Amino acid sequence: MNINTETLFDLRELTVAELVVRAQGGDRDAFGELFDRYRSAIVAGAMSRVRNADEADELAQDVFIQAMQKIDQLRVPEAFGGWLRQIVHRMAINRVTRNRSAIACDPETLEATCVSEDAPDEVAEHREQAEAVRNSIDRLGALDQETLTAFYLNGQTLIEMSDAFQAPIGTIKRRLHVARKRLAKEMDLLGAAV
Repeated sequence: MNINTETLFDLRELTVAELVVRAQGGDRDAFGELFDRYRSAIVAGAMSRVRNADEADELAQDVFIQAMQKIDQLRVPEAFGGWLRQIVHRMAINRVTRNRSAIACDPETLEATCVSEDAPDEVAEHREQAEAVRNSIDRLGALDQETLTAFYLNGQTLIEMSDAFQAPIGTIKRRLHVARKRLAKEMDLLGAAV
């Protein structure tokens, strides 16, 4: 039995957390094993978002490249699967929004194909609520705005926010909690003023 076969056999016996730790230490074979274990799930997740097999395969490759480059940022090796799904989610959104192309059509076709399930008054109410939230966020302090925007609008994980804000995860959780309370208070004040 040669060394490569023994190495591959040994890698198949390791847990995901053990493979992640090895990959973080620069072991490319360990990362390759992670790729083999998660590839089909990542392609399936990508397919559910981009709805094109070729695009899903390409997205899955991009996800693993991103994961390989950022694996040192993963602090909890057991969370590799969820971390990878977050990368798929963010990259799929980026890909779909970047690749949207405008399609020209006449007004009759547009009206026939764009059916809204909500009544016009419900649509107006949703718009008013969204505007109220945006206005309330604008009245918050800069740190609260940045925290809420990073988490809710940019979809950053607590780990990513911890790195971006250069603060421990516990601090980020506290900031989110406080920012949510302040936003709710602003929303209540806005509701009382109306």
